[in-house]
Amino acid sequence: MSPENELKKSKYNHLINEKSPYLIQHADNPVDWYPWNEETFKKAKNENKPVFLSIGYSTCHWCHVMAHESFEDPEIGNLMNEVFVSIKVDREERPDLDNIYMTVCQLMTGTGGWPLTIVMTPDKKPFFAGTYFPKISMYGRVGLKDLILNIKDIWNERPGEVMDSADQIIKALQKVAETASGDELNQNILNSAYKSLSSNFDEIHGGFGGAPKFPTAHTFLFLLRYWKRNQNERALTMVKETLDSMRNGGIYDHIGFGFHRYSVDQEWLVPHFEKMLYDQAILAMAYIEAFQVTGNEKYRDTAQEIFEYVLRDMQSPEGGFYSAEDADSEGVEGKFYIWTKNEIYKVLGEEDAKFASKLFGITDEGNFNEEASQRKTGFNILHLENSIDEISETLGIKKEDIIRKIEKIREKLFNAREKRVHPHKDDKILTDWNGLMISALSKGAQAFNNEKYKEAAVKSADFIIDNLCENKRLLHRYRDGEAAINANLDDYSFFIAGLLELYEASFNLKYLKFAIDLSNTLLDHFWDNENGGFYFTPDDGEDILIRKKEIYDGAVPSGNSMQMLNLLKLSKITENEELKHKAIEIEKAFSQDVIRSPSAHTQLMVAIDFKLGPSYEIVIAGTPNNEDTDIMLNSIRSNYIPNKTIALRPPDNEDSIIRIVDSLKFKNQENGKATAHICSENTCKTPTTDINTMLEFLNLH
Repeated sequence: MSPENELKKSKYNHLINEKSPYLIQHADNPVDWYPWNEETFKKAKNENKPVFLSIGYSTCHWCHVMAHESFEDPEIGNLMNEVFVSIKVDREERPDLDNIYMTVCQLMTGTGGWPLTIVMTPDKKPFFAGTYFPKISMYGRVGLKDLILNIKDIWNERPGEVMDSADQIIKALQKVAETASGDELNQNILNSAYKSLSSNFDEIHGGFGGAPKFPTAHTFLFLLRYWKRNQNERALTMVKETLDSMRNGGIYDHIGFGFHRYSVDQEWLVPHFEKMLYDQAILAMAYIEAFQVTGNEKYRDTAQEIFEYVLRDMQSPEGGFYSAEDADSEGVEGKFYIWTKNEIYKVLGEEDAKFASKLFGITDEGNFNEEASQRKTGFNILHLENSIDEISETLGIKKEDIIRKIEKIREKLFNAREKRVHPHKDDKILTDWNGLMISALSKGAQAFNNEKYKEAAVKSADFIIDNLCENKRLLHRYRDGEAAINANLDDYSFFIAGLLELYEASFNLKYLKFAIDLSNTLLDHFWDNENGGFYFTPDDGEDILIRKKEIYDGAVPSGNSMQMLNLLKLSKITENEELKHKAIEIEKAFSQDVIRSPSAHTQLMVAIDFKLGPSYEIVIAGTPNNEDTDIMLNSIRSNYIPNKTIALRPPDNEDSIIRIVDSLKFKNQENGKATAHICSENTCKTPTTDINTMLEFLNLH
């Protein structure tokens, strides 16, 4: 009996040997799912069947709903197996495929989301697109069963129409993938982005626009830079009010720490409960920078709590960081995180439970409504009704005592919650999201002078270098001992950004050298020699309909926005002007698109702000770990100086940064003391050993 027949006789389909947790979740479906590969498309061609492509991810709530309703149903499974060759794709493993077919869905339907449902020809040309479908048609919404039967009829009876439709969609896809290049951008684009955000700001709850609200934290990074550039207090106020509302809201896990994916309401109260690694990373960076700007300890504390969650629950023993935690447990969204009032009293006892109920807004009827009917469930999403300062004032209790009391309550609730069934953890390790967390931890290590964060960043970076990097090329995913899938632009640009931050936190030249090598790989294999900018996939990657370039800064920043900033920094560190020219070519390649919607490109605004300057190239000539060197470095790191690069020039020339930047051999210590060499806008200041003089040179006094 052939291996394929053996497989069909077993209870598993063709996903059983995959590494993706999402694909494995579907390995026992009655749908005969296949992974995305050329053999699968050959099968579809040989059998003259359309391909049913379903794209999702393992922590996606509506993906679970569609799976339970339809893909686990034998009737639907048999029907799909009769009509289609069915393919499952994990969008986190294959963002290239997700990106292209999500664009198709948006073109055809005006909306998008997951699960993403595409029906296409055996040569990968789509002719139908949608997202979630119920099993049975209802309330004017077509069900999956009827959809399958309709497609079966069209495929068999009107194949010419199907092919014409697919060709038209490909033409539309090619058109939408074209980028509108133009001139270099200036201060005006920063002003336009700011004005758009300001007009869209929610004055009551913070954040931008209405429900649902997403914590796109690179927007805060831009607004903080805009505040610094223009001393614009409203820019800072928007950041502070949003960060405060998010930290107090139900989108924050007050018991175990870390942020949920987004808020389904305007108030940041009811979250979609999944937790993503990239959100923790970018939000941690926003809270770190808010602390540097304001000196307010609540922002430092929030960043440190995020790191506590990530290091406790999301770092593998080998050092890489896992991808996400599910919204659901025991088949119910949010079950792990919500509480009845009785549960609170049972865990805490009456006195502490009364205080906790007032603190976290806990009531008998609850605030977590049943999704369809919106009736009260008796379950509570914990959130802070008032700030700690307000509670302290109302109760007449010292702030320190309130914080101690809250921590005692939190620990009790945390220990009780640990006994519950935990949400599924997607334990694949992705290069791009690890790059973001390396950046965040390296920033935290510097801002808080915290060795533990630096060590965690080093472990992750070394894991990626040792397991997902070969011959200066990266791979995208590691799981269960296997590294696989060619890396995309995000993998390179996010990891390079992490390496540059880690170099500045550790001054280990290994990380700077890797950042330089990987940037060269991007220029060799991803650069558009005709129009500028980086493609999402390499020139030697899989050929999929079109090769796209991305600039939109969505839930995560775009690879082009990130790499523009990386190139500007590398240009400063290595004194290579060509890298600056390449960075400006990125900006010009997309400038017309950006002008149309500047607030949708806030990570690019961060890069443009760096380009416009003033930016500082700081070289500290000093002995590593000597007290005078550390004092000088910490006085820089504790301040908010976003547009800077720092290099350490040790007195020993052996294998030092001089091997990379020869001119640094002239930047020496003065009188055997740590000495700051500061240049800005092509002008260098007098070397100084005095901290106050150095800070004046950096416009901090």
